[in-house]
Amino acid sequence: MFSLDFSPLLPYWPTFLLGAWLTLKMTCVAVFFGLILGMLVAFAKRAKVPVLTRICILYIEAVRNTPFLVQIFLLYFGLASIGLRMPTFAAAALAMTINIGAYAAEIIRAGLESVPRGQIEAAECLGLSKWRIGWHVMLQPSIEKVYPALTSQFLLMMQASAIASQISAEELTAVANTVQSDTFRSLETYIVVAALYLALSLIIKLIAWAVGEHLFKRRRAIRLAAKRAGKTPPDPQRIDTVIPGGAA
Repeated sequence: MFSLDFSPLLPYWPTFLLGAWLTLKMTCVAVFFGLILGMLVAFAKRAKVPVLTRICILYIEAVRNTPFLVQIFLLYFGLASIGLRMPTFAAAALAMTINIGAYAAEIIRAGLESVPRGQIEAAECLGLSKWRIGWHVMLQPSIEKVYPALTSQFLLMMQASAIASQISAEELTAVANTVQSDTFRSLETYIVVAALYLALSLIIKLIAWAVGEHLFKRRRAIRLAAKRAGKTPPDPQRIDTVIPGGAA
């Protein structure tokens, strides 16, 4: 009778943990730069510059309508064929950044379009600069509204990082392939890998929750006030404000 035996995998635990760490590091790098890229593209797409708008649309559509595997092959193998060679980690992180940037741009754009035009006009009447309007009145409330969607996209990208194993990046899936070929315990190996991916997902969710609690102080204040009053906290997305301090 078949039985699970994880003992042959015990010597490989440092290797598993190293692969998990590389996956987490790769995801964090891609999320950080991808989010910045997404914000820039979202604002650029809304700019009244036809050429810039078309470039942003072309970038978004090209990324969203091609497989991530093709994108990472294009960066790693395609650029190498013309003499531009990159380390596997750099190629994988860059491909993930470009991919996240396109999806984040559309998510953030949807959030920006949800900001009432009257709120922006009121901020202009108060004499706020374009930078302060863009940051306090538009971007911060928009990010607060679409934050759950962004978090989900980051989780999906972490799971998609398994494709980086196709270019020999030593992330978690690549480590699993090596371990199962050495031990011939495929089922046990991929059970361990699935558990590690689950743990990474929970870590990213915890980090996202902590960042949200720090950034969206208004939401926390509303929730605490409602808790003290014994009422159901209102949806902060429906509470519009023009005051820069309130948009934090």
